[in-house]
Amino acid sequence: MALDPFYPIFDSADWLERLLPLGIRLVQLRIKEKDENILRAEIRRARDLCARYDCQLIVNDYWRLAIEEGCDFIHLGQEDLDEADLTAIREAGLKLGVSSHDAAELDRALAVRPDYIALGPIYPTILKKMKWGEQGLGRLSEWKARIGDIPLVAIGGMTVERAPGAFAAGADIVSVVTDITLNADPEARVREWIAATRGHFK
Repeated sequence: MALDPFYPIFDSADWLERLLPLGIRLVQLRIKEKDENILRAEIRRARDLCARYDCQLIVNDYWRLAIEEGCDFIHLGQEDLDEADLTAIREAGLKLGVSSHDAAELDRALAVRPDYIALGPIYPTILKKMKWGEQGLGRLSEWKARIGDIPLVAIGGMTVERAPGAFAAGADIVSVVTDITLNADPEARVREWIAATRGHFK
C-alpha cells in the first residue's frame, strides 16, 4: 500500500484513540523507557485502533513485540539497527523504515533495503536533544536524488506551514510530533494537516 503523506508520531495509544477518527491513515507509536508489559499493551491497543480506523501503524524500535503482536511495520533508528535481527524482521514479513542524519547513515539505511528513509531534523526540534544540526530543505533534495523511488520522510520541526517547502524539496511524506501534541487544539491541527498534505497530491 502507498503511504499517506501525513505521518504523525505519538507516545501513547490514547492519542490514537483521540485522533485517528479524524482520518489519519499513517501513524507511528513511539514509546520510550516503559515496562515491557506496558509496551505490549500499548502496541496491542494501537494495533487494534489502527485496524478499526484503516490506518497503517508503524511501531518504533520494539521489533520483537511488533512481531509477537502481529504488527506489520516498524521504524528503527541507527542505534536500533545495531541490536535488531533484520533477518527475523524480514522473515516475519515486517516492512521497515529507517532514520538517517548524514551520508554514512544514508548508506547504511540503503543497505538494509528499507520501505522508507527518514531524514531529520529538517528544522530545529524541541522533541529530543540531537547531535545533528538542522538539515535544511537542500539536504532533502540531495537525499531524494540518491534514493529514487524509496519514500523520503521529512521530520524535525515540521509544521503545516513548512510542509509545502518540504514536499517541493523532495519529501514524499512529512512527519510531525509536537506541532500536534503541544497545540492548543490538536484536533483542529490534525484537520489542517490532512487538508494540507492530501491537497498537495491532488
